[in-house]
Amino acid sequence: MALMDFIRKQFIDIIQWTEDSDGTLAWRFPMADMEIQNGAQLVVRESQIALFVNEGKAADVFGPGTHRLSTQTLPVLTYLKNWDKLFESPFKSDVYFFSTRQQIDQKWGTPQPITIRDKDFGAVRLRAFGNFNYRIADPKLFHTEISGTREAYTAADVDGQLRGLVLQNISNAIASSGIAFLDLASNQLSFAQALTTQLLPEFAKLGLKLEGMTVQNVSLPEELQKILDQKIGMGMVGNDMGKFMQYQTAQAIPKFAEGAGGGSGIAGDAMGLGAGVALGQVLAQNLAAGLQGAHAQAANPGAAVAAPVGVKAEDVMATLEKLGDLKSKGILTQEEFEAKKAELLKKLI
Repeated sequence: MALMDFIRKQFIDIIQWTEDSDGTLAWRFPMADMEIQNGAQLVVRESQIALFVNEGKAADVFGPGTHRLSTQTLPVLTYLKNWDKLFESPFKSDVYFFSTRQQIDQKWGTPQPITIRDKDFGAVRLRAFGNFNYRIADPKLFHTEISGTREAYTAADVDGQLRGLVLQNISNAIASSGIAFLDLASNQLSFAQALTTQLLPEFAKLGLKLEGMTVQNVSLPEELQKILDQKIGMGMVGNDMGKFMQYQTAQAIPKFAEGAGGGSGIAGDAMGLGAGVALGQVLAQNLAAGLQGAHAQAANPGAAVAAPVGVKAEDVMATLEKLGDLKSKGILTQEEFEAKKAELLKKLI
């Protein structure tokens, strides 16, 4: 009886892995000083792959199913060990199991704003975050590149490396997507697809397959968010510059009224609002006068644009400064600015 117990302890006749937790990517079967019985059964469950390793060299790979181990089913191991075809003795080998299930909801994000280069705005900083899913596709490559001889290797162990890959490829993804930087926040799906394209070969180098990538949020810098708000305002007034300037003036009136009131209570609010409305009317009249000539000449190119009565040089210069500010922010093109400038300067002649 003692002899039989000794034999059972020394030889393994069933090799299998029953996963008892989530997140384990690779697991080494505990061999200790035992040997595998020739003809033993290897049980590989669905969503698993088994890999035999001989003295550090990856050998035979087995997919789901029940396999009888012999020289016929272990051709690579037989070659590495120089076994005869009739070899039937117990043998030693490391056996690793790999989970091929999807590792879902893996988080990624920018802990600090990252700097990327945009063709319109130069170097800009942004934040973004989302999640991704992946699975082991090539156990041999994953074993040699990542997990190695460790007893167990988990998704948490590789998490930092994968998140680093995502962050390294954000700039290339934005450049290849063709999406304007200001439109990233509203094109998260296209951004995620471009990021997936960049990351697929990087994950493959590790023996992994990227199954899905999502971008849940993109945060633009405050100064670019203001420009985006102005573009939205332009769209609301149909890209009409005169109406847009009136819209901007109307937006500025409450702030001016708040500062001009100076007092407290209803009287102070009324004074501030009155000053704000007065300023709004003056600005609107000056801007309308400065831009009216452009519309008139567009309707009748041969007619000379008559200078509005009472136009002052100071008003024209103030309008030019505002138009220059819009050009610097990308709202006006150089051609549009030059055209408006020419019209306004004619009023001083």
